[in-house]
Amino acid sequence: MAAWLYEEGIGENRAIRVEQGEIVEAVIELPGTAGPGAVVEARLIDVQQPGRRGLVRLDSGDEAILTPIPAGVTEGATLRVEVVREPLPETGRAKRAKVRPSDAPLRPAPPLAERIGGWVPSAPGRIDMFEQAGWSELIESAETGEISFAGGALRMSLTPAMTLFDVDGVLEPAALAVAGARAAGQAIRRFAIGGSIGIDLPTLPAKADRLKAAEALDAVLPQPFERTAVNGFGFLQVVRRRERRSIPEIVQADPVGSAARALLRRAERAGPGALLLVAAPAVTARIEAEQAWVEALQRRIGGAIALQADAGQPISAGYVHHRQS
Repeated sequence: MAAWLYEEGIGENRAIRVEQGEIVEAVIELPGTAGPGAVVEARLIDVQQPGRRGLVRLDSGDEAILTPIPAGVTEGATLRVEVVREPLPETGRAKRAKVRPSDAPLRPAPPLAERIGGWVPSAPGRIDMFEQAGWSELIESAETGEISFAGGALRMSLTPAMTLFDVDGVLEPAALAVAGARAAGQAIRRFAIGGSIGIDLPTLPAKADRLKAAEALDAVLPQPFERTAVNGFGFLQVVRRRERRSIPEIVQADPVGSAARALLRRAERAGPGALLLVAAPAVTARIEAEQAWVEALQRRIGGAIALQADAGQPISAGYVHHRQS
């Protein structure tokens, strides 16, 4: 099994696993949110179902769903909880984090570098192994939902109920179903997608063809997960454990932030010296608002940076210049 490549970036940490020159798994970690495994103090602010479900306010100020409510704990009481799922972005309003009662000592969530185990650093000044493997293309696919494969394409859509993959292409239906199921399984793994996932394949009247499509997904998506059989209309549902946001959820929930962090990555790898960062006004404003990002970049490149807003630039099309001293 290939080792993880890891970067401690500015504003985000990222890791990829590469096999045969392609990214097969990727993870993005954004600082500042109590992630799964963190044990924190909380206050019960609303009992929604006595003994079973309540709303708590964490010491960070964020709200979370508590299940179950320990015996004897009433509204206004404080208790210690463990985060089991981080907040999830959703159209309209984000889903709150989920927590459970805990007697464990207070602790932060395990960081990404610890969760992935053994890893190799991808540092500025060396060959950009992330880009060689297709990092920018992965982020673009996560943003647009467009994923191509030989003979067809997937259209990925994020909905409140599930992540949906629609399969389309020029192959005959049985072959397209196999290729599409394989591509969807690879995308689920690559983008760290959890929860309920639907895959809309071509209609397959023959049971043998439906079985082949399901087996194609099983061959590329590691356990644990549960799935249905492919029904006669070509629909297959997969359910995976969901503790954290997927990469498409991170990118689509905050495209300006994602573009800003990508520009900072390009700047960090541009080499030492004073830099000019040119980007859409929303992106430069975001970077200016995050003074810690600016200071971190200046430390890493050993020079000052300047930001230039260009209204003609798309959000994702910022670039970096070295400035004359």
